[in-house]
Formats: sequence, C-alpha cells, structure tokens
Amino acid sequence: MEELTLREQIIESFRKKDVAQLREIFEVNPNIDIAESMEDIDDVAVFLFVFRVVNDEYSAEVFSDLSSEKQEQIINSFSDKQLVELLNSSFADDVVDAMEELPANVVNRILKVAPKDLRNDINRLLNYKENTAGSMMTTEYIEMVDSMTVKEAISTVRKKGKDAETVYTIFVRDSKRTMVGTVDLDDLIFAEDDQKLEDIMNRDFVTCNVNDDQEAVANMFQRYDLTAMAVVNKEMKIVGIITIDDAVDILVEEAEEDIAALGHVAPLEDSYLDTSPWKMAKKCIPWIIVLLVLGTFTTMVLDRIEKSKVFELMPVLIIFVPTLMDTGGNSGGQTIALMIRGLATKEFSPKDILKVLLKEALSALIIAAVVAAFAFLWFTIEQYTGIVMNERAIVDGVIPNIWNGQCWTAEFALTTLKVSATVAVTLFASAFMAKIIAVLLPLTVAGMKKDPAIIAQPLLTTFVDVISLLIYLGIGSLAFTVL
Repeated sequence: MEELTLREQIIESFRKKDVAQLREIFEVNPNIDIAESMEDIDDVAVFLFVFRVVNDEYSAEVFSDLSSEKQEQIINSFSDKQLVELLNSSFADDVVDAMEELPANVVNRILKVAPKDLRNDINRLLNYKENTAGSMMTTEYIEMVDSMTVKEAISTVRKKGKDAETVYTIFVRDSKRTMVGTVDLDDLIFAEDDQKLEDIMNRDFVTCNVNDDQEAVANMFQRYDLTAMAVVNKEMKIVGIITIDDAVDILVEEAEEDIAALGHVAPLEDSYLDTSPWKMAKKCIPWIIVLLVLGTFTTMVLDRIEKSKVFELMPVLIIFVPTLMDTGGNSGGQTIALMIRGLATKEFSPKDILKVLLKEALSALIIAAVVAAFAFLWFTIEQYTGIVMNERAIVDGVIPNIWNGQCWTAEFALTTLKVSATVAVTLFASAFMAKIIAVLLPLTVAGMKKDPAIIAQPLLTTFVDVISLLIYLGIGSLAFTVL
C-alpha cells in the first residue's frame, strides 16, 4: 500500500476522528513540515479539530509557521474562547509577527480577546521600531535574582520553564532589576544546591539595546556563539530576550535581501509561488529602468568611439569592446561581492577603507597582470588562426592566417601585436580600476549609512564600462595614430 503524505494522514485522522493518530503525527513530525502540509487544506473544520485535540505546545508552533492568509482564515473561524486558548499557548513575539501581516479587523479582535498580560506584551513589542531588537524580542524568559540558591533556581525552572522561550540560558539580575549575569543550564545542574547564582553566573555576558538594528544583533549571535541574548534598555534593565532561532531567521532574511539587491530586484514580501506575475514585474521594472538610464553614459562614450579616427584605421578593435566591458565588470563584481559580505558580517567597516584598499590593490595588480598576459597571447592566437579577422591586413583579397600561409609578414605581425597589446593593456587597466572602484563604492555608501548592495552594484557597472572604453580609446589612439 502506498504510504500516505503528511497532508493525507492529517485529513484521514480528521475523517476517522482518530485523536491518538493525529497527536502522534504532531509529536513525530517537525512543526514546519506539518504547517506546509496543512496550507492546502481548505476545510476549516480540520483546523478546528486539530487545535481542539492536539497539545497546545504543538498547535501553537504550527500556527506560527502558517501563512498569514491561512492564519486569518483560522482566526476568523475560531470562537473567542478558542482564540484565547491559542493566544495563551503562543509566545508574544510569534503573535506580533503574525499580527504584522494580518488585516486591521483581525488584529483588533486579537487585542480585544487577548489576556491583559499578553496584550501588554504585544502592545510593547508593536511600539518598537521595525527591524530593531525590540521588535524581534520575546518577553517569555526566565529571570532570577543573583541571591537565589541553585536549589531555588532549579525549582523555578521546573515551574516556569514550560512557558519560557528557552531554559538553556537563565538571566540574572540584582535587587535593583539591573542585569548582572547569565547562568547556563548545565552550570546550574552541576552546581551545589546551596551555592548562590552570583557565585556561578557568567559576568562577561553580551547584551543588545532595544533600538539596535536586527542584522547587527543577529551577527552578534554568530560572533559570540550565543543561543540567547538579553535585550536591555539604557538602564541595563532586561525588557526581553532574543533566541538563536530568531537570529537565524534574520540572517536568512537579510541574505535574501542582499541577493535580491545584487540582482537589482526588490525583495519579495511573500514566497515566490505566492507572488503574482504583476507584483514580480513591479519589483523588477524600477531597477531595469534605472540601469537603462545609467547606460546612457556608456552610449555616449561608444558614440565618441564610433566617430574616432583610431577605429576607422583599425575596425577590428571594435570586436573586443564586449570582452573589455565584461572582463572589467566580472573583476569588479568579484570584489564588490566580498565587500558587501564583509560589511554585512562586520569583518570590516568603512573606517578600515585604507587597509582594505591596500590589500585589494595588491591583489588587483596580480590579477590584472595575469589576465593581461593571457589576453595578449590569446588575442594574438585568435588573429593568426583567423578567429578574429583583421580586414586592414588583407593581401590580394585574402585575410592572412596560418591556414593560408600568408600571415608571416612583418606588417601583419606588427599590426597583430599592436591590436593584442592595445586590448591587453586596456584589460590590465580596466581590471585594476574595476577592483579599486569595487572597494571604494560599497565602503563609501556604507559610510553614508546606505545599503551598499542596492546602490554600489549598478554604479560599479556604469563606472567600469565608461572607464574601460575611455582607456581603450586612449591606448588605441596612441598605438595607431601616434606610434
């Protein structure tokens, strides 16, 4: 018999009213997998049955992983009593995350039926500025006084642990409610019963302020290898905590935004499959138009090149223009990706611009020299084999190459070397300049408190194209009209 999918198992349990089977499904499967399988279930009665018979701990987690549309559908089908039960089993930060995506009438209903303590927590979280530590923190945590004994602390964990976001890190305060340390669960378990928390707590703890940027907070988890961190106000009073799962969500969200920005696409609010073609088009059109306008500068330079004498004398040089622009853009693109990643992960900051610039300049010299040397050899081979045909070198109506044996003249050799050298030297200059610009642009933009992923990449493309073409025109003029 073919094994049933998770969705089919849930529907079958509902149809048979098999409570034991349904509870087992929720106990042995990850909540996110259950939530995804339930997205396509349109029968609200299934959800009512699930939330009535499944342990609150599981059902609340599944609810927080559902899409905002499905959450709205469920809330609208719940009675006030059922909604209160759901809210009581949910963490305040998960409720706030859901409310931010729900219509105003649904939000008002949640606030109306929510217990007083939960409503206060929700209102406090909603009042913090978006994308700050305050907006992403949870208020369900274990806080203890430093004078408590280990025995008292363990007893408190047993009483309050079920309702806390985490029990692996306990936050310690003094009698004035000022945070003074943290205690890991393993340190608590292995300590003597009569020891006080102030004797075993970690005093070198890390905190963040309620107004700190969420990306900076998430990077602190990576830097200090944390599983939970206290969010404090300016008086060092704990107002909430952030856990590692929240930090991972933020890092993924920020990474997706950076990737979208590098591709000149505004990030999608919903998943790809849930976004309509019109919404996707609206995300792409603005950047395409911006890049089209920036391309005007490249068009202006190409117009001057077309009218220049050097390209009348040696039309073959036009053939290499796309290669020059692509190579310069590729060189700069590699560096700008490293810069944006380094800025995002706090490996360096705009104040390190000279140190980073020197390092990249040395690297750029090596890369540009190797690329130019290879380019000189390769473009010479292209001309001798006839891959690239120089019409100015025609002899008796035939373009010389190694296949017809008419390429071994001093005139053809000199012309070929001039063309290869012109392109190679231009490649050296453009590759080097592209990497330097790729360092300066994101660090400068970051220093202006702007997102370098959004601004730097399109500017880099325009600058590199224009500079590469101007260098090409200058070197070509020197090689074929002066020398």
